[in-house]
Order: sequence, then C-alpha cells, then structure tokens
Amino acid sequence: MLAYWGGMSNYRRPRIAGASIFFTVTLSDRQSTLLVDEIDRLRVSVRKTRAERQFAIDAWVVLPDHMHCVWTLPDGDRDFSTRWRLIKSRFSKDLPKGPLRPSHIARGERGIWQRRYWEHHIRNEADMQAHIQYCWNNPVKHGLVNTAVAWPYSSIHRDIQGK
Repeated sequence: MLAYWGGMSNYRRPRIAGASIFFTVTLSDRQSTLLVDEIDRLRVSVRKTRAERQFAIDAWVVLPDHMHCVWTLPDGDRDFSTRWRLIKSRFSKDLPKGPLRPSHIARGERGIWQRRYWEHHIRNEADMQAHIQYCWNNPVKHGLVNTAVAWPYSSIHRDIQGK
C-alpha cells in the first residue's frame, strides 16, 4: 500500500518470514530489450545472490523490459529487498548508464532500473498457482509468442521437465 505523508511515500510491506512473494521488476526504459539482450548477466546476478542469500524460485519469466517471478524465502527470513538490491546492482555493474536525474546521481544509481518494484505476498495455494500461471503466460499476453512454451526465458521449461 502506498500512502503519502508530506509529499514522501511510505511503503507498508508485510513482514512475513518464509513467505512466498510475487514480484514485478521493471527497467526504467520500457522500450528497452536489455533484460533479454543481457540474459546471461541477469542469470549470473541471480545465481550469485542466491548463493549468498538463499531463496526458492517458484516461477520466473524475463521479458525485454521487465520480469515477473515468485520466490519463497527461507524460514525465519523476510528480507527480499536486499536480494533485489543485489540482483539489480550486480546486473547493472559495467553496463552503460541510462539517462540520469539528479536523484540517480545522489543515490549512486545507474538509471537502468525503475527504483521501485511491485510485490504481492501469496495468500494460499490457489493464489500461488494463479501467479505462476501469470508468469508463464505473460509473454503471450505481450504478443511476444503464441504459446507460453515458445518463450525461452521462462521457468515453464524447468517445470514441464520436472513433471
């Protein structure tokens, strides 16, 4: 929930350890294809972050300018924001900077990512399945492919093989 207090935003996030959470994370430039152009860089960033701060990937899809995923955090852990900070900074390192505003410069940002991301704590098994399906079907929704399995940057392939 977003509330405004004197012009500043106040994000209220559930503090649930071991939660399953759906995320949408977006590039600053919504016309960019950077995420699929640099898919190996993104995979390395995620792999390194998971090695330091474990989490389960229940679903993930990477589109040219944004991605959706469902993670489950370990029992006793609720710190998904540090994980996202690490993934985004590792991915961005050594890439050319995007258009920078003074706020980007002040925070040492590269102007590649939208600063915020959207998250939704999964409520039950039906909610989990709906968000996994959303991840899988998103490339079809955006007109990138005709079937979900035709999109190469999706956990659907891992999950189909696991059945």
